Amino acid sequence: MARISQSASPTPGASDINLLAWLATCVSIFAFLFYYRQGETLLYGDAIAHINIARRVFDSKTPGLLQLGTVWLPLPHLLMIPFIISTEMWRRGAGGSIPSMAAYVFAVIGIFRLARTTLSRIAESDRYARFAAWTAAIIFAANPNLIYMQSTAMGETLYLAFFIWSVVYFADWTRGNANALVKCSLCLAAACLTRYDGWFLTATLMIAVIAIFAKRTLGNSGVEATREPLDSGQERGRAALQGRVSEERTQRASAPASALKFALIAAAAPALWLAYNAIVYRNPLEFANGPYSAKAIEKRTQTAGNPGHPGSGNPAVATLYFLKSAEDNIAQNRWLQRVWMLLGLAALLLITIRVRKSFSPALRPAALPLFFLLVPLPFYALSIAYGGVPIFIPNWWPFTHYNVRYGLQLLPAFALATAVLVYIALRADTINHRVRLAAVLLLFVVFGASYAGIWQSTPICLKEAQVNMRTRNQLQVEVAKWIEKIPAGSTLLMYVGDHVGALQRAAFPLKHTINEGNHRVWKQPIDQEGLWERALADPAKYADYVLAFEGDPVWQAIHDKHLPELIELHVTGQPRAVLYAAR
Repeated sequence: MARISQSASPTPGASDINLLAWLATCVSIFAFLFYYRQGETLLYGDAIAHINIARRVFDSKTPGLLQLGTVWLPLPHLLMIPFIISTEMWRRGAGGSIPSMAAYVFAVIGIFRLARTTLSRIAESDRYARFAAWTAAIIFAANPNLIYMQSTAMGETLYLAFFIWSVVYFADWTRGNANALVKCSLCLAAACLTRYDGWFLTATLMIAVIAIFAKRTLGNSGVEATREPLDSGQERGRAALQGRVSEERTQRASAPASALKFALIAAAAPALWLAYNAIVYRNPLEFANGPYSAKAIEKRTQTAGNPGHPGSGNPAVATLYFLKSAEDNIAQNRWLQRVWMLLGLAALLLITIRVRKSFSPALRPAALPLFFLLVPLPFYALSIAYGGVPIFIPNWWPFTHYNVRYGLQLLPAFALATAVLVYIALRADTINHRVRLAAVLLLFVVFGASYAGIWQSTPICLKEAQVNMRTRNQLQVEVAKWIEKIPAGSTLLMYVGDHVGALQRAAFPLKHTINEGNHRVWKQPIDQEGLWERALADPAKYADYVLAFEGDPVWQAIHDKHLPELIELHVTGQPRAVLYAAR
């Protein structure tokens, strides 16, 4: 007997998706070229670090996967490797942007699919759902901060793509596509290897899947309510109904195996990372409590009497800071920010109130996956409060920019909230059509005014990078000029942690440097036989030149070795740099 499943039908809005993919690709490429020509794709220090972590996997005196290190998850770096094999793509940073650009296109398509799937009553004929899906996709794709971030080597856009598609496939599964659950678990595994947000998302979706399976086992499936009623008065309808009953029985019988498969695939990525840290660093939580973790960095930067960043130990304040960062990413005007928050709350209330009522079949349990777009809210509230992850907002103390980009994680929720409101407004037959049209137009006015204001005042994610990296980039540019003068084939001893961008700008091969990555990390706290430690103890024996930045490990190791100084560089706000001749 043929099984009735949405997986057998074509993807809703396939022609729309093709058009949307082309439009998103054009936006992505144009934006990258614009920011690349402005020299703004490598403003973020983290972007430079991501590119060079990927590069040192094959360009190092000790190459290999152990160069991926800890703290940052490995998937973004692995995806960059094919694009930075070229020295020119590495030096200019263009190779690091390609995975983000591709992720942007897939994320835009995912937003469209999610809105279309959850709002459609009938896959191809619901023109209101189609319009609402386009609305969500445009609001998401046109966000100035997202457009800038996708042109960089940062991991936010890549994570957003996996996040969105995890929810897309979960929504497909709740509507009867049994195969979508495996796809959901694969997206979750990729998300878990991209950002730690994915771990929280995976745990949340696992709980939801287990709850739905348990409900099905008890014979009270919430999925049944989302399907169109069949005409049991006709022979064909009766046969179809019998087929659906048979399918439900089959799904219930296989529920434990499907749930186990989903859990194993989704949990494999966190388990792999924990095992890697346990084997290499002898601490499965090295990324969370090791010397390079967010908590350790914050502790080192705190001064006497400083209680920590805003929201530390206070989830309520942490939530406010995260919500404010989300507002700053979607509008600059404070009144427009409040309007967006009201729109989001209105959509949330309407879905909650109407989810089991007959006002709109689209707002029955099939719309429940939309709630998972709010998962970043509790995750970041807990991370800020207890994980040592600060967010600084320019309008709130300490009145500067830091990690404001994290607010982009709520952009999918804002986009889908607007789509829900548009859909409800268009389908509200009891309201005059002119009033409905005016309501929809008002939503577009808010959207247009918000994004126009961001472009006029500079996207806050770009501003964050400009504020925090201006002086460091100036120092790296000056240092790169001197590195370029080093004879080809020479070996340079250098701590690359904060200033690897100088090597990248100078296209100086990492395999010609001795750095902290040439340390056998499983030998803790030091590796007396490692290349890094030996070079620090006797620079003249292992290196031709030494580059030290005031206060770093190289500076501390050579201060009493009386090496001849070649050049000393000073940039306001940065440690002085000294280039020595080792032999």
